[in-house]
Amino acid sequence: MNYHRKTAFGYSTQCNIKCDHCVAAEDGIEHRKIELNRAREIIDEMAAAHVRAVSFTVGEPLIFLNDILNLVRLCHRQGIYSRVVSNGFWAKTSPHSDEIVSELKISGLSQLRLSFSRWHQRHIKRENILNAAVSCHKFGLEYFISFVTDFSDTDDALERFLNDNRLKFFPEPLLYFGRAEGLNRSQVFTDYPPHLCDMNPLLSPELDMYACCDAGNRFSETNFFFLGNLKEFTVNELFEKYERHPLFNLIKTMGLSNIASFIGINASEIVRYRKCELCAKLFNSPENLKRLESAVQSDLKSWKR
Repeated sequence: MNYHRKTAFGYSTQCNIKCDHCVAAEDGIEHRKIELNRAREIIDEMAAAHVRAVSFTVGEPLIFLNDILNLVRLCHRQGIYSRVVSNGFWAKTSPHSDEIVSELKISGLSQLRLSFSRWHQRHIKRENILNAAVSCHKFGLEYFISFVTDFSDTDDALERFLNDNRLKFFPEPLLYFGRAEGLNRSQVFTDYPPHLCDMNPLLSPELDMYACCDAGNRFSETNFFFLGNLKEFTVNELFEKYERHPLFNLIKTMGLSNIASFIGINASEIVRYRKCELCAKLFNSPENLKRLESAVQSDLKSWKR
């Protein structure tokens, strides 16, 4: 999905499982969903604004299978690369997995992303993921498995399962937001990382757009990543805000570690943070944000090798 304009499309917050590590979920909040015809209008507007990749995510999209197939077909007609992020609940048997994957492929889906972790697999058997991956191979649908991990040896058995079955997967770091805030954090030893971030924008079911799909709506102190709502702005206007924001551009090109160094955070402290946590320290602090905004066109911009 290496396109200039791309977005995560939060069609619904509803999910059929409740994982302890979920970033998207908030307990006690009523589920929200975009009305199908409105979602179709948004896809058309995205196509006109030269959005070239859409990832259906947030809750479990395939709870609303017919709606998602409808939207995927529309993306295909509009020349938009489409991805669905799913926990694989529907792949309990090989025949049922084949049925769903074939429908997705025929509708024009570009890629299926399967979520896999020790938290997911407390609710869904790992064989579901295997069935889904085999079906994707059978029907020629591109797929990959998002293996969410805290990089502890607790996950070694799951990783062996993926390797033993020769499945295409990529380890993804656990984000300590949402329900995951209370989880114990394993020690991670690594070199001083640049912490560059692609910052894939997110459209929520409330039609709010955020500059970051991972944690943008969690920045309650500053609302730093909030771009606006489609009731007040067009898709093109929101993307223009995203693309012209100088700090967003520096996050993608300069990296969070260099920005943290600029405001005086010691290197010994920077290496203790995961990427999204460091981002929150920088941009969910009114004091830090004010300082960075005042320096973004001067000293900060020239803070590079």
